Amino acid sequence: MPVPDEPAVQAVPADPTVLHPMPDQPRVVLLKPLVTSPLIEVGEYSYYDDPDDATAFETRNVLYHYGPERLVIGKFCAIGTGVRFLMNGANHRMDGPSTFPFPTMGGSWAAHFDLLTGLPDRGDTVVGNDVWFGHGTTVMPGVRIGHGAIVASGSVVTKDVPDYGVVGGNPARLLRTRYSDEDVARLLALAWWDWPADHLTRHVRTLMSGSVDELEKAAPTAPGR
Repeated sequence: MPVPDEPAVQAVPADPTVLHPMPDQPRVVLLKPLVTSPLIEVGEYSYYDDPDDATAFETRNVLYHYGPERLVIGKFCAIGTGVRFLMNGANHRMDGPSTFPFPTMGGSWAAHFDLLTGLPDRGDTVVGNDVWFGHGTTVMPGVRIGHGAIVASGSVVTKDVPDYGVVGGNPARLLRTRYSDEDVARLLALAWWDWPADHLTRHVRTLMSGSVDELEKAAPTAPGR
């Protein structure tokens, strides 16, 4: 007698709108439902982990953010404890005898606020999708970090990081790339982070442990999908 087919398991994706995706771990927060600053943009499922106060990310981890530059973080990024993004407001004048920002201290010094205009501005800081930041890394202003990159713990990122690059050190340097140039191009074309959440749910194992070939076969546009 044939064994009846097992009922299909409904693909239920994780909820990207909850603040604490792990109820018993308040140290982990999803950033999209947390951030309120119009100068910070974060994609779905990107999270920050901090045992002290993960909900203080905007004030403790995004520093000197006086605008107008933005911090843009993609989807599915993993941000370890103590990762800090330094923004352009950290810059000081370096063309005179002193680098001290006298006008910001008030009093009659404030009359010289024009001395703080025209400081170096590297623009927005942009982080791609599926980027993993190790514990205690620092990202300098205006840096662009590519999709699928890994930043080793304690690194100071002073320049752009390529897609699927692994960087480490102070200043961070490229240690290796995770895939060949050909496979990187294939992964970027797949852009799995933009797949529907229910489709991602059905292919979590391929995403976490499969090959690029297998991921291509799992794509929503693949034959039979």
